[in-house]
Amino acid sequence: MSFNALVVNKDEEGKTSAAIQQLDLDQLPEGDVTVAVEYSTVNYKDGLCLGSGGGLVRNYPHVPGIDFAGTVESSDNDRYKPGDKVVLTGWRVGESHWGGYSQKARLNADWLVPLPAGLSTKDAMAVGTAGLTAMLSVIALEKHGLTPGVKPVLVTGAAGGVGSVATAILANLGYQVAAVTGRPETADYLKSLGATEIVAREEINETVKRPLEAEQWSGCIDAVGGAMLARVLGQIVYGGSVASVGLAGGANLPATVIPFLLRGINLLGIDSVMRPYEDRVEAWKRVANDLPMSKLHDMIQPATLSDLPKLGSDILAGKVRGRVLVDVNA
Repeated sequence: MSFNALVVNKDEEGKTSAAIQQLDLDQLPEGDVTVAVEYSTVNYKDGLCLGSGGGLVRNYPHVPGIDFAGTVESSDNDRYKPGDKVVLTGWRVGESHWGGYSQKARLNADWLVPLPAGLSTKDAMAVGTAGLTAMLSVIALEKHGLTPGVKPVLVTGAAGGVGSVATAILANLGYQVAAVTGRPETADYLKSLGATEIVAREEINETVKRPLEAEQWSGCIDAVGGAMLARVLGQIVYGGSVASVGLAGGANLPATVIPFLLRGINLLGIDSVMRPYEDRVEAWKRVANDLPMSKLHDMIQPATLSDLPKLGSDILAGKVRGRVLVDVNA
């Protein structure tokens, strides 16, 4: 039985192109579970894989899509049976292994997570890797002592996928949220998610000579990195933490060790790609409990497979707000 997939090919000159093709089941990669994909989404990595590959894709033809949710169609693993609803994020699916921009996917059972009660496959992909990363960040900050208090939690890159979900989760848990954005037109959107304060990117995007500034933030979820992260480290309260989840502003960190030595600041690296199964299950359960679905739906931009090449370019250019929900069967 044939099905549709968005396939990226590379020509002899190294130029890539993406187009919808019909594939057969025997063309799918090896794995012990076959899933009928219902929804996927668009992340920064997807933008890279839809274009040049960004060093993530080594073999062509390739089917991108680092996230998907759907229904198990067949399984050779006892953990899953036909009809089970499942979610896939990470494990380099969509990079080194064919991903979710397809109506069918085959992969290892260990990479899947059962869809938690209270979430539909549509909800799960409105969350996706970005939302899962946001939840993992909140959990990490809580485990390092973050509680609702006098000082707000800073969220950088707040209008993006991680930042949008982080803002909604934190606000729902009772935190004040200061949302950093370089797009003034997103202020009302961020306030609708629960942000209590909007911080213009230019106010916090430059390093300063002082390694410590006034204590302004009880914690931070940072999707930007670079000079902004260095600046934020000197503004966190004593003993506070920053969850580092991205590098939209650059991979270099022009910082000093002073905030760590004099204020006991914690810099927490958040990885969602290779995260153990138990952590994923915990985070998805927390998403189902702590992310207001009404806020989630406000973030969604609907899309189909044919929209993906342009959306891949848009997300690399910072033009995508919130979450893209891809209906692979539309």
